[in-house]
Amino acid sequence: MAFESHEQYLATVPAEVRTRLRSMQQEVRARVPGAQECIGYNMPAFRQQRIFFYFAAFKHHIGVYPPLTQDQALILETARYRGPKGNLAFPLKEELPLSLIGRVAAALASQYAAKPAKRPRVA
Repeated sequence: MAFESHEQYLATVPAEVRTRLRSMQQEVRARVPGAQECIGYNMPAFRQQRIFFYFAAFKHHIGVYPPLTQDQALILETARYRGPKGNLAFPLKEELPLSLIGRVAAALASQYAAKPAKRPRVA
């Protein structure tokens, strides 16, 4: 199923997880005013000039993508949640660190605002 909105995606996850994902949405909105909700790679996402934050629910965790690469202090602080590629996985059996996630979202927004947009390939 291809999702067209955050709400459509959220309707497919269990109620307890949906509550957590909505809390994440609110935290991102608060930390990155003006960010727009969208869908990217069939996951809920937020964009400004470009998509900077994706999140999704899985069987045992909530994932946050893409990896943070520029804020070394925050990278160290999120080390326990980082996977091999740097993406974050927050276990469902633990409390969601919303403030940390909000700081990650703000850092990703800054990280991606600094990158030039990709140009389309010319054939």
